[in-house]
Amino acid sequence: MNYGALAKKIVQEVGGKENIDSVIHCVTRLRFNLKDQSLANTEVIKDMDGVMTVVISGGQYQVVIGDQVPIVYAEVVNLIGGGTSQNVEAAEESEEKKGLFSKFVSLISGIFMPVMGAMAAAGILKGFLVALTVVGWIDEEMGVYKILFAASDAFFYFMPILLGFSAGKVFKTNSYITATIGAALVYPTMIEIYNAGEALSFLQIPVILMNYTQSVIPIILASFLTAKLEKVLLKVIPKSLQLIFVPLFITVIIVPLSFIIIGPVSVYASELLAKGAMAVYSLSPVIAGLLLAGIWQIAVMFGLHWAFIAIFINNITTLGFDPINALLYCTVFAQTGAALAVSLRTKETKMKSLSTTATISGFLGITEPAIYGVNLPLKKPFIMACIGGGVGGAIAGFFSAKMYGGFASGGVFGIPMFIDPDGISSEFYGFAVSLLAALVTAFVLTFLFGYSKKVSTKPAKEKSAVTSDSNL
Repeated sequence: MNYGALAKKIVQEVGGKENIDSVIHCVTRLRFNLKDQSLANTEVIKDMDGVMTVVISGGQYQVVIGDQVPIVYAEVVNLIGGGTSQNVEAAEESEEKKGLFSKFVSLISGIFMPVMGAMAAAGILKGFLVALTVVGWIDEEMGVYKILFAASDAFFYFMPILLGFSAGKVFKTNSYITATIGAALVYPTMIEIYNAGEALSFLQIPVILMNYTQSVIPIILASFLTAKLEKVLLKVIPKSLQLIFVPLFITVIIVPLSFIIIGPVSVYASELLAKGAMAVYSLSPVIAGLLLAGIWQIAVMFGLHWAFIAIFINNITTLGFDPINALLYCTVFAQTGAALAVSLRTKETKMKSLSTTATISGFLGITEPAIYGVNLPLKKPFIMACIGGGVGGAIAGFFSAKMYGGFASGGVFGIPMFIDPDGISSEFYGFAVSLLAALVTAFVLTFLFGYSKKVSTKPAKEKSAVTSDSNL
């Protein structure tokens, strides 16, 4: 595959580099912010060799590439010169056209997407450490445990700093200032004062101290206010003094405000959100698992999953565990099972190769090749996978499965994250059964009813563009 040629064709068919405001990539997709989406030749892009499909979601024009997306992205950036347009007004105008929910999902995805790889890696490492400790292969006093635990826990402990940097970019303000605000929230001296239970005041105003390590909402709100304040300061402070005094006034105003108002209000809001999610879950974990897991991959296609990811992380922060992602984790294995069935049934060389590759990627937690390359074009396998996901989700709900201490995006390497640090219990065994049930159910249904040898399998020609107001 000539990735340089593919990148050139994509840039040309999205309307040329003049039509590109910015471009980023995730695990499998190029995500363009275009000035005018009507200029993009979607059908032409869908039919390119090396492109799985096109997803128009949350104001983004997303070209699904697969595992090789970093290579294509690098070529695209070389072609357009840096990946970001200077047309800020056009970008803001495009943002204004989005609906409220679309803006929220786009905001969450923009903040969390850049850190998802590091977050998943930290979470998986933490899960493996728990597993190795539970089986007695290592203990918490060993040097190897302490160093690897520091590596796995650092992301979550200092999350306000990392999210502050990410949020600064999303809100189009100085990301180093917002990261500094996040650092102030987790500054060791402030943590020590909180742990000691000491009183603290700022200009005679009492400060309600809290532990902001692993927190999410406080730094996002603080970054939002930073962006608003910066616009005001840039208007009133002479240009010759802006370099020093804009960051100074932001720091002096936002950091105390974060400790006095933003932080406490955000923490209470986080606790209410977690309690609300648990209240809905507790009505019937089995039904919740059946319904949510049954439609989850559809939600992922339309980008609605980003709203849930904030809930997953918030539950971990406030409760120490998250039951919602435990219901949904099996859906990756359901899609993988359906793709595996197709790979065993099909006689067509191209489809066999595609479905086999999709199966391997699915076990590693990447489902786009299975969804867009195999299951969705053939339709029935995708339906069977949704049924398998619903079965697995119901089982996970029945056993009250939970995710502990981090976040994993999917696949076999994230399984240890669902082990209770206090030891393996029926919750984890039930979770493991839910994965197997989803995989087997989707596989059997697809093998028996979801694939016909008479079906014409031309994934490169049958791809469809999914249009939505959300962001995947």
